[in-house]
Amino acid sequence: MTHPADTPHPADPPLLADLPHLADPPHLADLPHPAVPPPADLTHRAGIDVRPITEAELTDWNRAVNTGFLRPPTSSEEGLRARRHQYVPGRLLGAFDGGRCVATLRSFAQEVTAVGGTPVQADAISNVSVSPTHRRRGLLTRLMVQDLAAAKERGDVVATLIAAEYPIYGRYGFGPATTAAEWTVDVPRTGLDPRRSGPDDGGRIDLVDGEDIRKLGPELHERVRRCQPGAVSRDDLWWQAKTGEVRFEASWTEPFFVVYRSAAGAVEGMAAYRADDHWGDAKQPLNTAEVAWLIGATPAAERALWLYLCSIDWITTVKSGRRAPDDLLPHFLPDPRAARITSQADWLWVRILDVVRALEARSYAGEGALVIEVADRWGASSPSGAGSAGGLAGGRWKLEASGAGASCTATTRSADLVLDAGDLAALWLGDESAVRLAALGRVREERAGAARMADALLRTSRRPWCPDIF
Repeated sequence: MTHPADTPHPADPPLLADLPHLADPPHLADLPHPAVPPPADLTHRAGIDVRPITEAELTDWNRAVNTGFLRPPTSSEEGLRARRHQYVPGRLLGAFDGGRCVATLRSFAQEVTAVGGTPVQADAISNVSVSPTHRRRGLLTRLMVQDLAAAKERGDVVATLIAAEYPIYGRYGFGPATTAAEWTVDVPRTGLDPRRSGPDDGGRIDLVDGEDIRKLGPELHERVRRCQPGAVSRDDLWWQAKTGEVRFEASWTEPFFVVYRSAAGAVEGMAAYRADDHWGDAKQPLNTAEVAWLIGATPAAERALWLYLCSIDWITTVKSGRRAPDDLLPHFLPDPRAARITSQADWLWVRILDVVRALEARSYAGEGALVIEVADRWGASSPSGAGSAGGLAGGRWKLEASGAGASCTATTRSADLVLDAGDLAALWLGDESAVRLAALGRVREERAGAARMADALLRTSRRPWCPDIF
């Protein structure tokens, strides 16, 4: 399941591993080539056992998660029942000191869409925390060692997470692969005709309830995510939590749900939003609509939904929620300046576990060949073969790509481009530029023009986007 609520205080906060006490000092965390010891060199801390939890330990584990996130330690019975839906044997890890859980990590099966639409098997990581009494003891590293080793053994192609703090995960081979932006729309400035009554393309907007969303949402989301690099899968629990059938928080409030149907009657878009109740001193409405999530299978569906939100009586401000950094929203408005970006930052982080499968899964707009040397200074030993360089994804690989597909093989040929696993992950979904990374000293060209060739092969015309938090 991805994140259960789009509320200011979500039940599973934006990634559970990023509390300040988890990061190494900035001078170490910011090194271009992170130097984290491999599992064999880790010192076992006497009395602290890191292992998968049993179902009977879930309440103690959940208390540790709450503690790490500065939430009330004890969850309600309803919250604990919801948490039990997430229990999968072997996928919830805990560190125990004297029988008390002091650090946590949860992972779950996920698919992430590669460039071109292929779903890639991923190890999604969430619920990571370390209690403030046990910081700086290597517990995060021990949790990550166990989880990523298990993911590699399962055959996962990548690992994914949402990082609440930037400096932490580069040490473990993750790189920021997508960006999220939030817009605030000043509705009176949009230039929209206040007499507008609905979509002008023959379609219609309908208010529906949570049961309708659970019925109609999964199929629509599958259509949308297959066209959106960086989008991730949503299981049944995601839809149950977003519609209140399963509640992680007692404070959950029901949003408004709307569905857009095309002129032919097909469901092509839907959204959830909440509104406040704020009026000015002169009895003027100053209400804000906050979008929890919005998906559209076509630009027409997105346009209809955004114009609907900007046309609700009494709404003077619309907050978009997390969108792609090149979202079309501003340009659906007669005056695009009415929408301003109020937040923009890295979002989905990716860790490559299988270079060959990751690079062969995606599509390429250009044609060419490139020899990439990947330095992976953390993790278990790499697959055997020519160019093996250690770590979970290290090695030297020849990528041959064209519009028809790609092949990636281990090679002993001289490298054209040298980079670390985290930077390869940042390039994989097409958002980052190898030329930019070379200018920053994070990618090294061994052959002149190799970075430009990498951009020609890897970059995408539209930016990747992950709509979800998990």
